[in-house]
Amino acid sequence: MTFDTVLDQLRGGLIVSCQAPADSPLHDPVVIGAMAAAAVNQGAIAVRIDSPAHIAAVRDRVSVPIIGLWKQVIPDSEVYITPQLHHAQAVAEAGADVIAIDATKRPRPGGETLADLVQHIHDQLQKPVMADIDTLASAQAAVAAGVDILGTTLYGYTADTQQCEPPGFELLSNLIDQCSVPCICEGGIASPTAAQQALKLGASAVVVGTAITGIDILAQRYQAAIAHL
Repeated sequence: MTFDTVLDQLRGGLIVSCQAPADSPLHDPVVIGAMAAAAVNQGAIAVRIDSPAHIAAVRDRVSVPIIGLWKQVIPDSEVYITPQLHHAQAVAEAGADVIAIDATKRPRPGGETLADLVQHIHDQLQKPVMADIDTLASAQAAVAAGVDILGTTLYGYTADTQQCEPPGFELLSNLIDQCSVPCICEGGIASPTAAQQALKLGASAVVVGTAITGIDILAQRYQAAIAHL
């Protein structure tokens, strides 16, 4: 797919994040692939998938765009979503159409700049980049670095936003008003009504994860609520 084709396909619909905790029985390529296929069968325009093994399994099941990432914990770094080029390369080789990266202003591992990473993904991997950001300032820096899509993914999950509760509708509105690339609302979308609100605010698409595919955390919440009655 060309950059423009992929970006056009990521407009106006539902993107389902199909992920599971590492210690869950659901954390299996076959299961993740089935989740993704089920979401696409019900109209999802794309899926968001973590790790090369899971991306490859999903690629075998669906033809819609895959937003791929690889969560990696690196010592002395808070950046964990596809932090370095070799992670992005593995994601691309597994079949992802878009590479999602941490684009916050936190120090990056290995000394590589955000602009360097984006340029390498464009030039070497020939893939568009989704910037997972937390603030308007990080979004503006990401656009300056050449990213193709913004996502509110890390709003509420960094030191600068730890007091904030997703979904980041105010941040989304600011991104739409002040940034020149498509903006995707991701994080904290817990109901169809919230998804509608994001699109009405001008989001190009909306990513829903836990509310659709988060069996572990949803079961845990229900159990915690009734355990002591």
